[in-house]
Amino acid sequence: MDQRNPPGWIPEELNPHGYKNLNDVLARTARDYSEKPAFSSFGNAMSFADLDRLSDAFAVYLQQETDLQPGDRIAVQLPNLNQYPVVLFGAFKAGLVVVNTNPLYTPRELEHQFNDSGAKALVVYKGVADNVDKIIANTSIRYVFTTQIADLHPPVKRWLINSVVKYVKKMEPKFNLPQAVELRSALNSKTGQKPKPVEIQSHNLAVLQYTGGTTGVSKGAMLTHANLISNFLQAIKLISGAEKGWQETIMAPLPLYHIYSFTVSMVVLEAGGCSVLIANPRDLDGFVKEMKKHTTTAFVGLNTLFVALCNHKDIGSVDFSQLKLTLSGGMALTHDASETWKKTTGCEILEAYGLSETSPAVTANLPWDVRVGTIGKPLADTEVRVIGTDGQPVAEGETGELCVKGPQVMLGYWQREQATDSCFTDDGFFITGDMAVWEDDGYLRIVDRAKDMINVSGFNVYPNEIEDVVSSHPEVIECAAIGVPDQHSGEAVKVFVVTSTVIGSDEIRHWCKERLTPYKVPKQVEFTDELPKSNVGKVLRRMLRPEAKQENAA
Repeated sequence: MDQRNPPGWIPEELNPHGYKNLNDVLARTARDYSEKPAFSSFGNAMSFADLDRLSDAFAVYLQQETDLQPGDRIAVQLPNLNQYPVVLFGAFKAGLVVVNTNPLYTPRELEHQFNDSGAKALVVYKGVADNVDKIIANTSIRYVFTTQIADLHPPVKRWLINSVVKYVKKMEPKFNLPQAVELRSALNSKTGQKPKPVEIQSHNLAVLQYTGGTTGVSKGAMLTHANLISNFLQAIKLISGAEKGWQETIMAPLPLYHIYSFTVSMVVLEAGGCSVLIANPRDLDGFVKEMKKHTTTAFVGLNTLFVALCNHKDIGSVDFSQLKLTLSGGMALTHDASETWKKTTGCEILEAYGLSETSPAVTANLPWDVRVGTIGKPLADTEVRVIGTDGQPVAEGETGELCVKGPQVMLGYWQREQATDSCFTDDGFFITGDMAVWEDDGYLRIVDRAKDMINVSGFNVYPNEIEDVVSSHPEVIECAAIGVPDQHSGEAVKVFVVTSTVIGSDEIRHWCKERLTPYKVPKQVEFTDELPKSNVGKVLRRMLRPEAKQENAA
């Protein structure tokens, strides 16, 4: 019998303000922290009151100028700009479900996500709207809102920044979306108005967070208001053990469409802090230049970013004197990165573990007892079980599959009942697919990734998707994708290819570049006469991994 959590469960002891939905969080913080900065983007700070006022305006526009109804999906395809939280809370106030969408997605990836989610509206950054133009006719999207980088800046600065981006840097390719409405115009037309109240229960869907899960094609993890509120309240309880003042100025370089950064931004918002949004952390020179303008009190990152920043020539001129908290997630933290960051900034890194399906945090190191190489202990009201192949808990020190139960665990996968049922135990634990071991001090350690998933700089890449694209090349007979170690991104994609004629690796990579987000494009291509297979013909990816080849050679 399936015994999952009640869908609207928010632990009372973690919820002193009685939040029922995410709109309650903004209402409370806008009242208590009204004029304090909540988000900052490209040098423009937006107060809690501004966020409340602008999100009201967007909600009013959605209610008055569209036929969207509570429960309808709206895709948000934005980099880290102040527009993101405005659109997010505006959508919530109108009762919509947000579909977080990667701005780097190719037309093929966008079409799948838009159609799978049934999105009827889209908010998109103009710099990537050309990809939407190519596929929107194949979707159910009827309403499109476009925005430029500096649309929420004061007039002169807005004109200057947007002009440079469009005409000097030429970062806005031409597109044709005649139905599109300028987001800034929509907000200006409704500023000062209040949306009609929408009854939103804690068990209602808030976000569809697309992920490959532990296997297969990208699917939407159904995260409720209760899931997201519970998880940031769990995180707040944990971080309460950190030094006071951590929430004053948080450097937020990771994309808000990623559930890790999304939830951390809610933690900061609830605590009355300011998130400094970095739209393109890959531009390390620009990132470090922005960091020099702030006295950072907390930092949210992942292993590859810590390494890159510590190796930057100007990192020594950044003021880390007030840095009280550094969070790491998305990929494994190495000892070397941890030690280098502490030496550079004077602050230890607190590593956590989670998944899109768990909103995301499941476990975390304790601020006063960091154990590098572990994922810490379960968060409040979170049950963790490590089970063997027989489904029974394993003994301390033995490896098993990590399973989790708690208020942050998703309802299931959007419109995929079979996939949902297969990832829960009979007694309601979510099966992560990650292999873990309990240490004797009660800390958990991950010893292997979820099945064949590849982790590129914190982003999940699933071999099935890569193989589908490569196999569609007319000269490819079959292929297999694996993850290989990479000093910059943790792992990189390598594809083994069997072809009917002789072609080059550049041909395969070019084929993939047209169909996949850049971080999914194979970095290595190896041609082979055949792939290792089981006696029933299943490709054995594990036999292609470097360690397996070394064992066979020995």
